[in-house]
This record gives sequence, C-alpha cells and structure tokens, in this order.
Amino acid sequence: MLRMHIASVHGKVSLLHPLAMIQDLSTLLQNPRLRLSLIACAILIYLAIVIVGNLPGARADIGHYASGVVLHSTAYAVLTALWFFGSTGSAATRACKAMLAVAAMGAGDEFIQSFFPWRGADLRDWAVDCTSALVMSGLLCLLVPKALLLPNR
Repeated sequence: MLRMHIASVHGKVSLLHPLAMIQDLSTLLQNPRLRLSLIACAILIYLAIVIVGNLPGARADIGHYASGVVLHSTAYAVLTALWFFGSTGSAATRACKAMLAVAAMGAGDEFIQSFFPWRGADLRDWAVDCTSALVMSGLLCLLVPKALLLPNR
C-alpha cells in the first residue's frame, strides 16, 4: 500500500503521488545549504561525543544505561546517515565518503581518549564505529531510492 502525501497548495488540499514526494525530497537534498548543514551537524555531534565522553565519570555514568557497543554503534550510525545525506554523488560514492569520514572520526575519538588517564583508546571501539558505518551505509544504499540522490535536471 502506497502512502499518499497531502499538501496544501494555495489553500487547497491535494493528494500527491509518492513520486512527487521523492522529487520534493530530492530537490531538498540537492540544496547545497542543507547538505552543508547536515555535514556541520555531524561534526557538531562528533565534537559533543568527544567532549562529553571524556569528562571524568561521564562514560561510567552513562554505562549504567547503555553498553559501549550500543553507544558507539548508535552514535556512529547517526553520524554516517548525516554524512551520507550531506554528501554528493551516487549512493555508493556517498557511502564511501560517509564510511571514510566515520572511520576518521572514530580513530580521532580513540586517539583523544588515549590522553586521558580515566579513559583509554580501544581498537575494538574503533572497529564497532567502522562496522556501524558499514552497516548503515549499506542499508542507506539499499533503501534510499536512486531518484532521491540524483541531481535535478
């Protein structure tokens, strides 16, 4: 069953075909300002992860609610999605860009943690980050319609 999109045009409500939604979303995602905003949002979230994660006791406190694997995989999956939609190119190109960016962010996070005596760098955490990026990129490549990623003509 297809979901229909309801839009108000000049005060009149009309039903739009799902392809119209994809075209609208495609146009939105082609906007350079939005793409830049998504990348900036990913960077800000990454900086928040690094800063808050290295506060004394913060990791131990949040560890009561979620394990390190859950925290890393969720956070870096979100970063991957933001970077994927903030990038340009085909789905495969976007996936590669997102995976490389997340791998670099994860490595940077672990490197920074090595300087704090109450934290420590762990190669397994970086592997979880990279695996999360790989899974999320793969899912986005499979699930996001190609028409959504193609430039408008």
